[in-house]
Amino acid sequence: MAEPGSGPGGARDEEPGKEGAAPAPKKRRLAGGERYVPPPRKLSTGVSFGAEHFAETSYYFEGGLRKVRPYYFDFRTYCKGRWVGRSLLHVFGTEFRAQPLDFYRAAARAGRLRLNEEPVRDLHIVLKNNDFLRNTVHRHEPPVTAQPLRILAEDEEVVVVDKPSSLPVHPCGRFRHNTVIFILGKEHGLTELHTLHRLDRMTSGVLMFAKTAAVSKRIDEQVRERQLEKEYVCRVVGEFPEHEVVCEEPILVVSYKVGVCRVDPKGKPCKTIFQRLSYNGKTSVVKCLPRTGRTHQIRVHLQYLGHPIVNDPIYNMEAWGPDRGKGGKIGKTDEELLKALVEEHRSKQSLEILGIAEEDLNSGGENKDCGDSGDCTKSAEADPINGNSCPAEDVKDPERDTKDPERDTKDPERDEKDPERNVKDPERNDTAACPPNSDINQETLEKDKELGSCGNQDGQTGQKGWEEKDPLCVECRMSRRDPSPKELVMFLHALRYKGAGFEYCSDMPEWARDDWEE
Repeated sequence: MAEPGSGPGGARDEEPGKEGAAPAPKKRRLAGGERYVPPPRKLSTGVSFGAEHFAETSYYFEGGLRKVRPYYFDFRTYCKGRWVGRSLLHVFGTEFRAQPLDFYRAAARAGRLRLNEEPVRDLHIVLKNNDFLRNTVHRHEPPVTAQPLRILAEDEEVVVVDKPSSLPVHPCGRFRHNTVIFILGKEHGLTELHTLHRLDRMTSGVLMFAKTAAVSKRIDEQVRERQLEKEYVCRVVGEFPEHEVVCEEPILVVSYKVGVCRVDPKGKPCKTIFQRLSYNGKTSVVKCLPRTGRTHQIRVHLQYLGHPIVNDPIYNMEAWGPDRGKGGKIGKTDEELLKALVEEHRSKQSLEILGIAEEDLNSGGENKDCGDSGDCTKSAEADPINGNSCPAEDVKDPERDTKDPERDTKDPERDEKDPERNVKDPERNDTAACPPNSDINQETLEKDKELGSCGNQDGQTGQKGWEEKDPLCVECRMSRRDPSPKELVMFLHALRYKGAGFEYCSDMPEWARDDWEE
């Protein structure tokens, strides 16, 4: 199965006449009625977010939130192996059930579905190996905090920032422009950066980028040899012990889609050292020193010790039972736990705090074959209709996912060096174009075909979408409750990163200061 690329620039043909360009492939003689599929295209490597990507849309600020104006965007994917021999209609109806089949038919009639760059006229077309599918969607991104992205240090080798909570590091899932990578490019002119490590979307603090591949490789070697020292600070429930606490409980991932882990003997071994810094009579500020890197390691270990992070939207919830998971006592099966967590957030209209939407929960079962989703380090193998994955151009460095205890990655096998990353379903973590059981009818979907085609059939994407309602876009007709700025903060902060020849620190967050009042 051909992959759409290992670099963020997406699939591109070699330019004819250029030195080193591959010779034009010979067309295979086709049997009568057989459909021709072009060979996979040559792929560019490296980091290539540039002005054309940053110009897709713009930001505006409202109610303490940074918002992105809706825009048209092309999602692309090569045919998956299991799709070969199946019709497009069958694939949509069995794997992408978050919207009715009428939606896909209307999208095809509007010219938004393309197979090998030709408009799809018949959804009964049978897919073949190397088929390349493109879909134009009207994209809405969730808001993030309006807190500025502060640059802590910059030289010829690295850029170090103080990441606000709620902001993903790189494009993934429903986020593209509301990410650190895009804000640095759009507002600071910093491009072609190499991600050295990541922080969970809800975790704030020190975040490093390399300016060259050589620097990235050098620091990556330190990470792999565990020469990088990491220090976090958090505010937890109750009076944490004054003496040093070492937790070495193994951690198991319960759900990649929702992003939930727990202590379990069958989990991976890990170790975190905790030291109390202060106690105000209700909550404690604790220093966290992760010695290994597992998914949500710091948060899970604190929950196990009976001192979850005060405003942790996963591990300090009633769904875990009266003791909130202390000592690993849950009293529920994994399925019951997930259902209780989702219902608790649904009742509070806060599912988006988890980084998921209602339609994500109905779009299919747990899938662990990493294609990948929120991490986007492999390919654009995704829901090409709804963008339930990242496009090929969002791919950066396939090796970068084994580096940091707070990164926002989703690969179930990339859990070696990151105790706090936000693990989700490896294939579905973007907003769907139409929620299940919606009231969209054929008349609505076909209304205003000229507008519905986006004027975008040359593959271009751009920001004109926010100026008008899109007739095929359910988000345009929905009213979602905005999270409050307070809901977008979790009291977990990457305070210091130290390696051979460097050390970077941020200020102590306001909520961690001795004089802070709840």
